[in-house]
Amino acid sequence: IQNQIRVGLSRMERVVRERMTTQDVEAITPQTLINIRPVVAAIKEFFGTSQLSQFMDQNNPLSGLTHKRRLSALGPGGLSRERAGLEVRDVHPSHYGRMCPIETPEGPNIGLIGSLSVYARV
Repeated sequence: IQNQIRVGLSRMERVVRERMTTQDVEAITPQTLINIRPVVAAIKEFFGTSQLSQFMDQNNPLSGLTHKRRLSALGPGGLSRERAGLEVRDVHPSHYGRMCPIETPEGPNIGLIGSLSVYARV
């Protein structure tokens, strides 16, 4: 998200510089110079297209809470389903009290997606 905000701010900077050259010096106000739309568009693009974000499961309150407590080892900078071996998918002793060893999906994501344990805090 940091990169997307940086892109949005650079676009906004370009628009401000362009408007400063075209408008009269006495008539310039911050409201006429600054347009926040490039930053908003960059943030919306991240949350709409990035594989690091997903729509929240809101079927019921419990599914929403479970979705918020989900952990993933997949994505940019992480593992892929194809490269992850058995050692990565197994429960490690450092997970004790932090990750639930039972709640993990079946299929290719087994052990790669987990949940926070009951009293774990981020």
